[in-house]
Order: sequence, then structure tokens, then C-alpha cells
Amino acid sequence: MDQETTDLDTFRRKLLWRATHRGLKELDLVLGGFARQYVGGMSPAELGEFDAIVSLPDPELYGWLMGGEGAPLSRWPMLSRVLTFKP
Repeated sequence: MDQETTDLDTFRRKLLWRATHRGLKELDLVLGGFARQYVGGMSPAELGEFDAIVSLPDPELYGWLMGGEGAPLSRWPMLSRVLTFKP
């Protein structure tokens, strides 16, 4: 295994952990469930986009998840996949 693959695998594991340990159970279920199902097959670009989403504050993500606020889907196309994911 080369260094790039090892680094990418490490990044995937860290991203999975961050997605499953949000602090709000609802976000843990949605982001964590999505990550468990899809992170292993994501390209580096997709991982970067998902990382940006996971890095957002809980209240913002929760608002989008509950449909109370307009999510910037044009900025992060993956966000529509996350928001429509059913754990």
C-alpha cells in the first residue's frame, strides 16, 4: 500500500468518526449513517466536500436536516445526498 492510499484511509476513518460523534443524536444518525454507507467509496474530491459539510456547526446542519432553513445545495451538491439519506 502506498503512502497516498494510507493517508486517504486514515482520512476516511477520521471523517467517519467525526460524522458519528456530533453531539446531537439526529446528526449522529444521519451523518454517521451516511458516512458508514458511502465514505469508503468516495473519491478524494467527494471526501473533501463531505469533510466541509461535517465541519459545519450543528445548529446549521440541524436546521437544514429539519427543513427549517434553505440548504446551500449549489455550494455542496453532496449535501442533497446527505439530507435525503434515510438511516
